[in-house]
Amino acid sequence: MLPFPQKIAFLLFAAVTLVLGFHGFYRLYLRIRRGTTDPEPRFNHLPRRLIYALTTTLTQQRTFKKRPTIGLFHSFIFYGFVFYGLVNLVDAAEGYLPASSGSTSFSSNVPGLTHAFLYTVLATYSFLADLLSFLVLLGVVALVIRRFALPSRTDFRFNPRTLLHKDVKHQKITRDSLIVSAFILFHVGSRAIGAGAKIAAVGPSPLEPFATLLSHLFTPANAESFRIFGYWGALGSVLAFLVYFPYTKHIHIFMAPAKYLVAREPSSGVLPLAALNLETEDETKTQTQTIGAAKLEDLAWPRLLDAYACIQCNRCQDVCPATATGKSLSPAALEINKRMELNDLAAERSPFAFTSAPFEKNSPSPHPLLKFALTPEAAWACTTCGACMEVCPTQNEQMLDIIDIRRNQVMIEGEFPSQLQSAFRGMERAQNPWGINHEQRLAWADGLNVKTTDENPTPDVLYWVGCAASYDPQAQKTARAFVELLTHAEVNFAVLGKKECCTGDSARRAGNEYLYRQLADKNVSTLNTVQPKLIVASCPHCMNSIGKEYKQIGGDYKVMHHTEYLETLVATKKLTATPSDATITYHDPCYLGRHNGVYEAPRNLLNILSNSTPELPRNRENSFCCGAGGAQFWKEEEEGNERISDNRFREAQQTLAPATGEKVLAVGCPFCKSMLGSTPTKADSEDIAIKDVAELLLEGVRRSKGLPTAVTPPRSEATPATSLPLPTLEPAIITPIAAQPPVVDTHPPETPPAATPSVERKKWQPKSAPTQPAENSPIVAPLTQQVPSTAPVQTQPSLERKWQPKTITTSLPEPASDQTPTPAIAPIQQSTAAAPAPESASIQEVQPPPPERKKWQPKSAPPVAVPESAPTTTAESETPATPAAAPARKKWIPKKSS
Repeated sequence: MLPFPQKIAFLLFAAVTLVLGFHGFYRLYLRIRRGTTDPEPRFNHLPRRLIYALTTTLTQQRTFKKRPTIGLFHSFIFYGFVFYGLVNLVDAAEGYLPASSGSTSFSSNVPGLTHAFLYTVLATYSFLADLLSFLVLLGVVALVIRRFALPSRTDFRFNPRTLLHKDVKHQKITRDSLIVSAFILFHVGSRAIGAGAKIAAVGPSPLEPFATLLSHLFTPANAESFRIFGYWGALGSVLAFLVYFPYTKHIHIFMAPAKYLVAREPSSGVLPLAALNLETEDETKTQTQTIGAAKLEDLAWPRLLDAYACIQCNRCQDVCPATATGKSLSPAALEINKRMELNDLAAERSPFAFTSAPFEKNSPSPHPLLKFALTPEAAWACTTCGACMEVCPTQNEQMLDIIDIRRNQVMIEGEFPSQLQSAFRGMERAQNPWGINHEQRLAWADGLNVKTTDENPTPDVLYWVGCAASYDPQAQKTARAFVELLTHAEVNFAVLGKKECCTGDSARRAGNEYLYRQLADKNVSTLNTVQPKLIVASCPHCMNSIGKEYKQIGGDYKVMHHTEYLETLVATKKLTATPSDATITYHDPCYLGRHNGVYEAPRNLLNILSNSTPELPRNRENSFCCGAGGAQFWKEEEEGNERISDNRFREAQQTLAPATGEKVLAVGCPFCKSMLGSTPTKADSEDIAIKDVAELLLEGVRRSKGLPTAVTPPRSEATPATSLPLPTLEPAIITPIAAQPPVVDTHPPETPPAATPSVERKKWQPKSAPTQPAENSPIVAPLTQQVPSTAPVQTQPSLERKWQPKTITTSLPEPASDQTPTPAIAPIQQSTAAAPAPESASIQEVQPPPPERKKWQPKSAPPVAVPESAPTTTAESETPATPAAAPARKKWIPKKSS
């Protein structure tokens, strides 16, 4: 028991620190509350949410993912922290009760606690308090050594290109970690010293072996002094730290369980709906409408909670394909920068002041997200693969922050990579991002018995072909193979034909929510009219949009991936296949696996088709992206050390290297097939074929029937429309999203494009040595030699597009009726079909260097007029009706060559 003066002093000290500490937590709540209302329910099914939050927190199951050893040491600290809440209360009570002997002195001072069961409970308490004191100290020492004494660790490092908050650059994370580690060591150590001193005075206890070991450091003469020191050291430090706690990285101890409580219920493949008024015709309302996120307060409040729930472990960075290939994006830095900025805004008032900071009182934050959270290049480097959200121990939503930033950039600021304009315009005019005449939507089925829903209004299966399989010759092989398999199985199926249009997936991931809603609403109207029993899609992006995202706008359908449906046909003996001697490894598409949880169906089919199906080291939920998602397929990759597709394909090379026969990299997505098939590394591995699972199954079915295994291409494949050149778009005639014409249901017939040879995708050259793959992945060595292309490669400058203000009423004219329309196609989206080199091309011909990225200028910079010599007309442009009304465009300054 404490002396009376110390009792009074302790009560006063506890009262002051508790008030200041709770005020700090209240101010933290005010900062989180500044976020916008989330469009998704976060407190529905509250009992289930409470159970989930409790079990996930207590089991620490997400912390053990990826790093089980580190998770073990972290669990020592966590369980000790939880139990020490009870320990501190018991110790505080003992300071006000008469002292007695024994390790369970508290129990002897409480009347009625003489029953054997209660004594056993208190003895268990003493044992756990002693054991957890030792484990907490062990865990802290181990993690301190790992963070500060192992220079080889890269978990806490960032890419030199990554934007870091000034506090991160000033080592505030390191300083904070040292402060918190010192506090834990002092707090738990003081309590252990006090327990050891008590045992030194009354004798050893078998229930407290750690305290008994420490008791040998004390004598009966000084034991009481050390006991008092232990009391004040343990309880005084925890009360003092309570004031600082809301501003430390370890606030995640409270915020992580809160995040579990309000975690998203939809899968990572479903984006929240943006607040759009598609019916308004008032331009003033359109201009003032908040879409996406420009500042911290524009983010939904759960995403401000993310900043405080983040444990700054960098697991998300370890699995990010953009980070792994040297790009400026770091999901970890995004959350850390948000935390630092929020703390800076709170620091405008002292923690000891009982007034809130201006930001906490609804004043706007001073800096845009692209100023402190991440760079524009980082925002456009995300592939939306969802790996960061999958691996995050606290279920943060880094990818959704990036989507909201893109929405604001595209729909409000009008700034985005210029190559996306081609895809946007194609979806607006031709209902597909290739921009090819909609009348050719069914050309892929040439020579096959494929009926539309007009011809077969009650099919058992509605095959959703998708834009890729409709227009890309390589993806057409998948569609034709799937149709032949359905025919072999005698399935009653149909397609929408010209009624089908793009699902809008690429537009939505690129931030163009307005265009997505136009396309999605049209598809939902069509599908609700057709009322399909089952929709089967060969594109995971289409499957995800129709099956999950269309539910947000009134489209509820049963949707399957084509590998899932083919698995049912094989299981019911409607299809039989003969295996081959090929070695087949499977690449998990992000939108099939991680976003939709389809892992077994393609593997079950491949196991039937081959006796050798080795797994890629990064597989299933740990799969590595091909680089096409997030609308990356329609633009050139951001600056980095290598292509994402190169990183992934080298992993397949290593996996298939021991094979001696046919080597196949199997995919279940047309975009994965295109990216992995056209990546520069593929030039050195002509022995590796890239095929869809449906193609491989058709080969097996044909083998079982003694038929040729090759898939018959459509006659139109000889003239792929995707090989047409990309026209240059005139910036002055681009109109904002809200002012663009809606997607129409019909398109006049257009003259088919003239036959031209397919053009290879631009060869991408790294600027430095490739980075290592993500953690827990094999170290993939870079190629020592690449085969140069024998044909010249078309290039397209990767500018950041600046839209004109809404006061400009100019619009793009339609092509002249006597001219052949040219679809707008970016280099990265071009067909992967082999392109014969012109006879006049020389093998020594030098490829043009990659275009430099243009520098993003701040909006405050004065605009510079475009030089008169700049081109002002293109194949699709004409002089605006009122050119004098257009303000001078900002000049884009190229980066200095290094």
